[in-house]
Amino acid sequence: MTETAPPKLHAGVRHAPDPSMLAKTEVLVEALPYLQRYAGQTFVVKYGGHAMGDPELARDFAEDIVLLKAVGIRPVVVHGGGPQIGAMLKRLGLESRFVDGLRVTDAATAEVAEMVLGAINKELVRWIAEAGGKAVGLSGKDAGLVRAEKVNRTKRDPGSAIEQAVDLGFVGEPAHVDRQVLDVLGAADLIPVVAPIGFGADGHTYNINADTCAGAVASALGASRLFLLTDVPGVLSKEGALLTDLTPDEVGALVDDGTISGGMIPKLETCVNAVRNGVDAAVILDGRVPHAMLLEIFTRRGAGTLVRRIAGA
Repeated sequence: MTETAPPKLHAGVRHAPDPSMLAKTEVLVEALPYLQRYAGQTFVVKYGGHAMGDPELARDFAEDIVLLKAVGIRPVVVHGGGPQIGAMLKRLGLESRFVDGLRVTDAATAEVAEMVLGAINKELVRWIAEAGGKAVGLSGKDAGLVRAEKVNRTKRDPGSAIEQAVDLGFVGEPAHVDRQVLDVLGAADLIPVVAPIGFGADGHTYNINADTCAGAVASALGASRLFLLTDVPGVLSKEGALLTDLTPDEVGALVDDGTISGGMIPKLETCVNAVRNGVDAAVILDGRVPHAMLLEIFTRRGAGTLVRRIAGA
């Protein structure tokens, strides 16, 4: 039996375009003004939450970071590791206790946190390398990148209504970010991946909330964008609708009326502080959505809650 040869495509013969290819072309056209706008800008991306434990989402994230670099954007990654630290502490039989969302950190917990964050740091560097990028992992302790100071908290006693000091142990917050090492890495065309650990003036190592650390890094760099990739779509109204564009004053009003509550408050505080310190805009995104960051950056609709000084600017 003789096989029938496939029809030949002759020069000059036009065929109907593939709809999927047309859709991809439209995406590129829509992205073009954003590519032009953000070329040469710095984006600081906080990567954390439970999305970090999903290898497929980790690959998507690494590909997104490499793509940003490829189109002329300078990404800096600051990562968390709360769930992983909690899991390791449980395996070691160490109890976790939280005050206002911050893990009380004694010497043993601090040691475990630094170990786990170091392992996550190198894993992210590997994911980025496998996606075709060149990343360098470091912590806030390297080259004095982040100088930390001890976090002090008070708690009201329900019986006496007296404010009492709460010792969180080795939990810190950024007192100063020295951008020099990040500038050197950027000039060498490398992607910095930062673990939120810092040295204090007292010589102690402090564990820093990753959102807070990312906000401080973004402010020090004068970043165009700060992205907080987390486990929620963004800020939701009381009716459950996503609020896509907020100003610092609007954030304050939403906190006052209870729309923003719980763990979302410190995230919005980080966004507001970053914007007030010179970052053009800060965005809260759902890191569980594949390529959410690209949707936010390169499409008209966006994908999360954006905080900027003037709405619609």
